[in-house]
Amino acid sequence: MRTEEISTPKRTKEIIARHGFSFKKSLGQNFLIDQNILHNIVAAAHLTPDKGALEIGPGIGALTEKLAQTAGKVTAVEIDRRLIPILEEVLSPYPNVSVEQGDVLKVDLKDLFARHFEGVSGVSVVANLPYYVTTPILMKLLEEKLPLENIVVMIQKEVAQRMAASPGSKDYGSLSIAVQYYCEPQLVCTVPHTVFIPQPNVESAVIRLKVRDKPAVEVEDEDHFFEIMQASFVQRRKTIANNLKSRYFPKEGRERLEELLQQAEIDPSRRGETLSMEEYAVLSRVFLQAGIR
Repeated sequence: MRTEEISTPKRTKEIIARHGFSFKKSLGQNFLIDQNILHNIVAAAHLTPDKGALEIGPGIGALTEKLAQTAGKVTAVEIDRRLIPILEEVLSPYPNVSVEQGDVLKVDLKDLFARHFEGVSGVSVVANLPYYVTTPILMKLLEEKLPLENIVVMIQKEVAQRMAASPGSKDYGSLSIAVQYYCEPQLVCTVPHTVFIPQPNVESAVIRLKVRDKPAVEVEDEDHFFEIMQASFVQRRKTIANNLKSRYFPKEGRERLEELLQQAEIDPSRRGETLSMEEYAVLSRVFLQAGIR
């Protein structure tokens, strides 16, 4: 008979006390102690016994345990060496779980997938991410074009809103476009700070990113597309013409820039946050055809 679930406040505190574990603020460690939130996270990933789950930052294994009860194979990558013996102990009832120590930003993820997820019908990333490295981790997962079905993560609420934002809204920006280029975002739920030990100072949210079979728009040069888009948001209060002039025509060429914007059917007086991803794709194509990089 298995012991009490890891995610209860009582068991979490008992594990922490027994191992003499102390939280490192520098690693953004906040452990979840709410069964309902964990259920919502796992349910959003649509896992089944023939699928795999990659968890980043498992902590003491509260979410890992839920994943192990749902997915066929679970691999967790933990940066904090102090947590490895704790994870090995509390997850011992689950033979379908493997734990690796390392920094996911430095891990060869293609190699990890080859070693741990052979034979599964699909893999999702499911994690309570450290807030200070949310964006670098997500962009690594997406840019490496891993064979992922979903990315379901608990992140800072403000960042989740930016990822799911539509053109013209105050939250819409370069992160919105970068994420939506690769994924279809869906906000799953908001999470109060009271369901963590220790409690963070910010509100959290769970977001599901359904990874697209192919990017949302067709572009000739992805790097150039993202550069154009990011240049358009350097100063949000400036028009797109002024932002692009600073980046691509710093000394002269205002007339040339306005000609290119006209070709792309974009009003120079618009701001970057009003342009759709499709309009950025057209703009990138026009700039490339004009030899501007």
